[in-house]
Amino acid sequence: MSAGNGAGQKRVGIWVRVSTEDQAHGDSPEHHERRARAYADVKGWAVAELYRLDGVSGKAVAAHPEAQRMLADVRAGKIEALVFSKLARLARNTRELLDFAEIFRQSGADLVSLQESIDTSSPAGRLFFTMIAAMAQWEREEIAERVAVSIPVRASLGKPIGGPAPFGYRWLDKRMCLHPDEAPVRRLVYELYAEHRRKKTVAHLLNERGYRSRTGREFSAKVIEDLIKDTTAKGVYRANFSTRRNGGKYELKPEREWIYTAVEAIVPEDLWESCNRTLTSRKAGGTSPGPRPLHLFGGKVWCVCGCKMYARERTGKYHCAQCNRKIPAADLEAIFHSQLSQFLLDDDEVNAFLVHSDRAIIDDEVLLETQREERNKLQREIDVLFDLHSRGEVPTKGFGLRYQPLFDRLQQIEGELVQLQAKIDVAKIGKLNQDQAIDDARSFHSRWPDFDSDRKREIIQLITDEIIVGEDAIDIRLQYPSEAGMSAAKGTELVGSPLGWLWTRMMLLAESSSARRITSRG
Repeated sequence: MSAGNGAGQKRVGIWVRVSTEDQAHGDSPEHHERRARAYADVKGWAVAELYRLDGVSGKAVAAHPEAQRMLADVRAGKIEALVFSKLARLARNTRELLDFAEIFRQSGADLVSLQESIDTSSPAGRLFFTMIAAMAQWEREEIAERVAVSIPVRASLGKPIGGPAPFGYRWLDKRMCLHPDEAPVRRLVYELYAEHRRKKTVAHLLNERGYRSRTGREFSAKVIEDLIKDTTAKGVYRANFSTRRNGGKYELKPEREWIYTAVEAIVPEDLWESCNRTLTSRKAGGTSPGPRPLHLFGGKVWCVCGCKMYARERTGKYHCAQCNRKIPAADLEAIFHSQLSQFLLDDDEVNAFLVHSDRAIIDDEVLLETQREERNKLQREIDVLFDLHSRGEVPTKGFGLRYQPLFDRLQQIEGELVQLQAKIDVAKIGKLNQDQAIDDARSFHSRWPDFDSDRKREIIQLITDEIIVGEDAIDIRLQYPSEAGMSAAKGTELVGSPLGWLWTRMMLLAESSSARRITSRG
């Protein structure tokens, strides 16, 4: 089943599903398999697995053993992409298609649909994952919206809306009431804090007396603070005040959405207010400064004398310790920004490349149609020969002599058709990538000032080989994958990342440009 596993090759699986009805109309599984293998061969990928679902309807395939085996291989990293002839062959059920795409996206694997020219290992193909994710997100939001509408109503009635009751309370018959074991401990928290005015001291005293939190852990200063600030203890339960967006941290909702309901108090209101005033007055303000940002061109700037130049925080300049040459970091960014547009926006080169690419696809499609006509002609000749033989008009010996050349030529054309179709599939998907790359490149220069420092540094570090600073000129040298490494680069994390299109553009320039600019230090 394997077609090789060379070092560095992308491991892919081939998915072949042809229903009984399709096979009855002459749509053979072998044809789909050959087409997929030809595409993988052109891309330089290694076919690691074949998944065949002969005579299986596309209405529901997720539970099929072959589908389960395929998903297990994706999650385990055994295959890095799945190649199939068209989306309807993968699944006709929209929900299953969404689920498959989400599993592939989470596993970092790619989907390749030849009929629709979708290859999610390419920048343009990533749009497919984006649309699938948007559809899945829309479906989740529809469900979430229906749930969200019911939450305020349930909260206003004092009913549970999810999550445990605060420490000191419990849900009983869908109503919040005091917890017989926890409520006395919660009351003790306020009493100890009013006496000692220290969160750590309160936590230490509770732990020393053998009290533990609901999860069995020792109390900490942070837990004590949260318990003191919670209004439930004074008889006011707050609900529907927070949400967790996209699986991240909890965020507060607008106060107008908060729901307050009365519950039995654990401590008097004046004790709660006194403890919270103390807590507020003692709470330290301010936050620690974040990490110092790294310089955009770190490790890429060299002096013409051969010494690496480093940016100095105090002066904001790159400095050569050997010959004392300097250049302001802001000036270097401005020069890089200006020169980058010249690398990306050469209209003559872009147009010439696109014209050549379009012409090549058209020529191959004409040749494909010619080959198909010849194949159909040969098939008709074979059918006539069989008919004559069945009526006894062609003897067995003569039949073999006439049949074998026709059969051999038919097999040859079938192989040529598969290879030619694979070539066209690759070219069309590549053309989608070119269009996206060029569109992004044209807006890249104007969007540069809007990027934050981290994004700028990522771009510079990714595409820049080195920058040579001379007395009167700056030599900017960009790096791009070699011709031999292009197919491997397309299968890595580079393509499909925010900078993948830029790598694609650099590949286009590889043959026609040295990817190097020297500009005057005016």
